[in-house]
Amino acid sequence: MTNRVQLFLASAVLGASVFAGCGEKEESIRGGQAEQLELMLDFFVNPDHAGIYTALENGHFAGAGLDVTPRVPSDPAAPIKLVASGQADLAVSYEPEVLLARDQGLPVVAVAAIVPEPLTSLISLPDAEIADPSDLRGKTIATAGIPYQDAFLGRILRDARLSPEDVKQVSVGLGLEQAVLSGEADAMLGGFKNVEGVSLEERGENPQVVPVDKLGIPTYDELVLVASSEQVEEDPEPIRLFIAALERGTEDAVDDPDAATDAILEAGDGLDPKLTQAEIEATLPLLLPNGKGPFGQMDEGEWDEFAGFLADEGFIKARPEPGDGFTNELLPGEIPE
Repeated sequence: MTNRVQLFLASAVLGASVFAGCGEKEESIRGGQAEQLELMLDFFVNPDHAGIYTALENGHFAGAGLDVTPRVPSDPAAPIKLVASGQADLAVSYEPEVLLARDQGLPVVAVAAIVPEPLTSLISLPDAEIADPSDLRGKTIATAGIPYQDAFLGRILRDARLSPEDVKQVSVGLGLEQAVLSGEADAMLGGFKNVEGVSLEERGENPQVVPVDKLGIPTYDELVLVASSEQVEEDPEPIRLFIAALERGTEDAVDDPDAATDAILEAGDGLDPKLTQAEIEATLPLLLPNGKGPFGQMDEGEWDEFAGFLADEGFIKARPEPGDGFTNELLPGEIPE
């Protein structure tokens, strides 16, 4: 059982208590006191959040004058809506969800990339004999039932000159790994390379893990930090400070993976220590730009191409204007000591 599945029910209970007290956020305290920020996570605590929890542990948010409270949602679709309605200050979400939200008229904008590449992958075990997408003919594919990932599968099949009728698709929710291990499915589409992929590797299953951007899907930012358009326009400084502190926390996590693992284990009660360590080691190299620009930078060309893909697949109604949906204006660049 993966960490993703182990904690989902626990996160749902925690999320219910979070939403019960969510209400309209209180006005931030100024005048030298810490600025209170409520951060809605995308899911339960996991290695993708290593920079966040290391920044908390090492006092970087406090040092920036911020009192940051992470919250776990009971519904992964809720964080963007809470930010749009003013019930949360920031949210961790996904580039496709940002584009969908804006297509539906929600006033939100991505302000930084947290995981600046796709994690979603096609994952299979050797016995399935899936060397490339053309081998999916006649196979059973497990999905999580996420619409934009269904769009991924449709494009992958077409590029392999297959139709939906050439495969059997089963929606298994959080049971992606178990579906493959039990033989219910030959492959999964929707598992993360740094979560399900790592878990299967730790089991000694020798999985084949192919991220979707290696299968014809335009690259995108898997996880992004989201704020309301109003906040970005009227009071951007707390967001700028948050991103700067997050960069420092991410750098600390990369420099000390053991401490990052401890921070995630402490925040995510119930996680398996050995598996979490392996997931952290697989995740940390993905969190920094490695010389490709400032921390958190989002690429206009990549966003435009991916948005075009979603529009072509009918996931969003209209292709947004280039640069619409995100801003790099709040990224810290060089952070003064």
